[in-house]
Amino acid sequence: MLKLHEKSGEDTVALMADIGRRARAAARPLAVASTKAKNAALVAMADAILRNEQAILDANAIDMSNGGQAGLSGSFMDRLKLTPSRIKAMADGISEIAALKDPVGDVIAEWDRPNGLHIERVRTPLGVIGVIYESRPNVTADAGALCLKAGNPVILRGGSDSNNSSSAIHACMVEGLKAAGLPQDAIQLVPTTDRAAVGEMLKGLGGSLDVIIPRGGKSLVGRVQNEARVPVFAHLEGICHLYIDRSAKLDMAVKIAVNAKMRRTGVCGAAETLLVDRAVASTHLVPILGALRAAGCEIHADAEVTEAFADASPATDADWVTEYLDAIIAVKLVDDVAGAIEHIETFSSHHTEAIVAEDAQAVEKFFNEIDSAILLHNASTQFADGGEFGMGAEIGIATGKMHARGPVGVEQLTSFKYRVRGSGQVRP
Repeated sequence: MLKLHEKSGEDTVALMADIGRRARAAARPLAVASTKAKNAALVAMADAILRNEQAILDANAIDMSNGGQAGLSGSFMDRLKLTPSRIKAMADGISEIAALKDPVGDVIAEWDRPNGLHIERVRTPLGVIGVIYESRPNVTADAGALCLKAGNPVILRGGSDSNNSSSAIHACMVEGLKAAGLPQDAIQLVPTTDRAAVGEMLKGLGGSLDVIIPRGGKSLVGRVQNEARVPVFAHLEGICHLYIDRSAKLDMAVKIAVNAKMRRTGVCGAAETLLVDRAVASTHLVPILGALRAAGCEIHADAEVTEAFADASPATDADWVTEYLDAIIAVKLVDDVAGAIEHIETFSSHHTEAIVAEDAQAVEKFFNEIDSAILLHNASTQFADGGEFGMGAEIGIATGKMHARGPVGVEQLTSFKYRVRGSGQVRP
């Protein structure tokens, strides 16, 4: 397991510079590594995680104990907690990544010019990727595996709350690299809890980092977006909306609403605002809210909703822009799909929005006029996940509009170059 580096200050600066240099040195051999070698490493990593389940659980128990003593919130503790089923899911995710098509070298497009030149646009690795994350130890496995498959060395900086768990998982990742004969520095875990390490990554580690991906709370992501000197893939918040249209089937609306909010309240794809078409308030509103309350959800609502459903608290302006990450939802009545779109475009973080409807025109209007990374029809917002998209896993959901948007999987972790083939052409 990784030995924790206890010193700080200038020592951390030197430590991070060395990590950056080693990652950069691993970039070229990893970029040209065969698909066979990368897949062999991934399979060995998955096997090592399963084989070392108890060691990972023991390490996680230490983190959970420390988190409890520190008074971490219930949603934070849920993200931190590992169980045998979550460890298996972690290993399965790595195996799924191994089964994906290798994006490196894939010809995205090709065409011929009148002068006889043949042009190809080909996927290439992005380079050295830095991932800064909080609480979720599974990110260690997901990020390491995805970056490896896409031919990118990765520097992982987990939170101090998950350090023991992440170290145990990282040891399994290194074991896989060794088994396949790939550079061990291809996946590095920052061995210090000194916050200065994050600052060094945001500076770019002397030119060694090409991209930074933050996964964590609003304060972490905001800091990364504000201070990073290298490109960032991130979403600041997951203020996700679920709209129940007048054409929605009631049973489906109830089932989707409860799942979208309550399946896991601490994930970024959890619904935070429920919008209901005023035309079906008399038939749909109370059954949906009743089911949410029965599932343990606290309801903050506008005046019309609180009048119809007594077990709801009055909403404030802050409720429409709050990512609760908890068993709380904001509820509002709107005038048809146009009203829902207006509310979403005003308050959304452009992460994920869903519509429950049978009216095809309402669905098309919703899809065409809302500018969010992920839009769903008759499905829970909790499907906003790279694994559910068939990507094996994801490093995060990007809500920006440059390069990557939505789940960041192996393809999104590549760039491209052009290959131009001629037969002696010169430009007149």
